[in-house]
Amino acid sequence: MTRHFLRDDDLSPAEQALVLQRAAAMKADRFAHRPLAGPRVVALIFDKPTLRTQLSFTVGVAELGGHPMTVDGNLAQIGTRESIADVTRVIERQVAAIVWRTYGQDHLEEMAANSTVPVVNALTDDFHPCQILADLLTISEHKGALAGLTMTYVGDGANNMAHSYLLGGATAGMQVRIGAPPTHQPRGDILRRAAEIAQQTGGSVQVTDDPVSAVLGADVVITDTWVSMGQEAETADRKGAESPFTKFAVDQGLIGHAADDAIVMHCLPAYRGFEISGEVVDGPQSVVWDEAENRLHAQKAVLSFLLESSATAGTSEIPQ
Repeated sequence: MTRHFLRDDDLSPAEQALVLQRAAAMKADRFAHRPLAGPRVVALIFDKPTLRTQLSFTVGVAELGGHPMTVDGNLAQIGTRESIADVTRVIERQVAAIVWRTYGQDHLEEMAANSTVPVVNALTDDFHPCQILADLLTISEHKGALAGLTMTYVGDGANNMAHSYLLGGATAGMQVRIGAPPTHQPRGDILRRAAEIAQQTGGSVQVTDDPVSAVLGADVVITDTWVSMGQEAETADRKGAESPFTKFAVDQGLIGHAADDAIVMHCLPAYRGFEISGEVVDGPQSVVWDEAENRLHAQKAVLSFLLESSATAGTSEIPQ
């Protein structure tokens, strides 16, 4: 059976730990692992704006010994000019894996259902699982073991980052808190799934509309833009003086309620003066540049894992 990475809970707790361990090893020796030697091709499809995702996957595939083939989603018009199924059947015969950054999660799932090679979610409107792997790698570098740490995300609780922090953090056994306005809270089905995972891993999930209680004593404080891609028409409402997000801005005052040695994260791009202050994102507690680099290592690890897991499907072997 072909393994895909479409959402954070596609990895079990043990598999997530294995991928993070592999990412750390690949970071320590960037050119030692070459499962794509040949070179084998990985298709990188981008329907949404990108910098870190395109950069890290392009470099990562090359460092794994492969060839990254970038597909412009605006030209391909997948699902419009041709059906998703037909496009997938064309691509899968020529590549080792497919990475797609797109809008609808259902489109990604349709591609995976028609693909005999691994499909990787490089961001959809619902989830951003590769970012969360990079974030977990960054947290482990600065804090050690993940299980038991309190990770707080504040801002738009209804966006893809909040959803992935819930699932990925619970899988890692973390105490995940989401601080968000009542009007922008996580989807109920995702919150329930995260709670189920947390029961198995010893983690927990909590949602609050009080930013101070969300951040209180936290080991990690995270935020994201208040205006996700596709929401540009809502910019005035989300960033204006009457915005429900204003009190969730990560500034020095809010950070003062977290643990003294808390680290601050942001998946970027950051809009200083809105969701985070310049003093914080550029300050001593910020690890955003480590976080951005770690996209490279985490994505190399998950690609390697998926390729090997798919190759050994039906056996009792777990790739190490």
